[in-house]
Amino acid sequence: MVLGLRQFIERTGDGAGVPVLDADNGEEMMHVQPGVSFVLGNRSPETPGTLYISTKKVVWLSDVDRTKGYAVDFLSLSLHAVSRDPEAYPSPCIYTQIEVEDDEHESEESDSESSEVLELSRITEMRLVPSDPGQLDTLFDVFCECAELNPEPVDEDDEEGHNWIISADQMAGENGGLAEADFPFFANPSNSIGHSNGHQDLAGSVLQLQIDDDRFEDAEEMDHDKDISHR
Repeated sequence: MVLGLRQFIERTGDGAGVPVLDADNGEEMMHVQPGVSFVLGNRSPETPGTLYISTKKVVWLSDVDRTKGYAVDFLSLSLHAVSRDPEAYPSPCIYTQIEVEDDEHESEESDSESSEVLELSRITEMRLVPSDPGQLDTLFDVFCECAELNPEPVDEDDEEGHNWIISADQMAGENGGLAEADFPFFANPSNSIGHSNGHQDLAGSVLQLQIDDDRFEDAEEMDHDKDISHR
C-alpha cells in the first residue's frame, strides 16, 4: 500500500460522475456528502465538490472539473477529528492527519505547498469543510466506522510489543505496581477530541479499568484478612 494523498480521476457516469470503487475486493460506498470544500495543508480551499466515503478510502471529486479529484486510504489517516474552533480554522470542518512515506516530510512540506506543482505525497493535513456544518457529526461517525473497518496492521515482529493480554504477575510488577513508562499513552493520550487509528484511548481505558478493579479486589482481600485476624 502507498501511504499518503493521491490524485483520483477514476469516475463513471454522466455529469460530474461518481468514483470507481474496487468492488472485486469488497469496497462499498458508505456515505455521499455534496457541497464539501477540500483544503490541503495551508492552501486555499478548493471549489466545493462532493465527498465520497467508502469502506476503504475517502474521495473528493470536483463537481465542475472531471480531471480534479483526490483520494486517501483510511490506512493512511492517523487521526480525524471535528474542529469547531475558529482560532484553529475559520470554518467548522473535519480535520485529518495523513501518514506519508518518510520522516522528512516536515521540512519539505512547506516547499511543496508553495510550489506550483503540488506534491500530494508530502501533504500531512487535510480539512473537509461541509457547506452545512450540521453534517459534521454524521461525517465523523462515518469516519469512525470506516476506520474501525481498516485497523492499523501489526508487523509480525511487533506482535509481542502490541499484545494487550497481560498476566496478573505483569500487572503487579516486581515492586507491586505499574510504571507509567510501561504504558506511555497514560501520560500522553493520543487524542481527546477525535479518533486515532491505533485505538490507544480505548485500549488504555480498558487496561486502566482492569488495573483499578484488581487493586480494589486486593484491598478487599487485605481488609478481609484483617477482620479475621482481629477475631
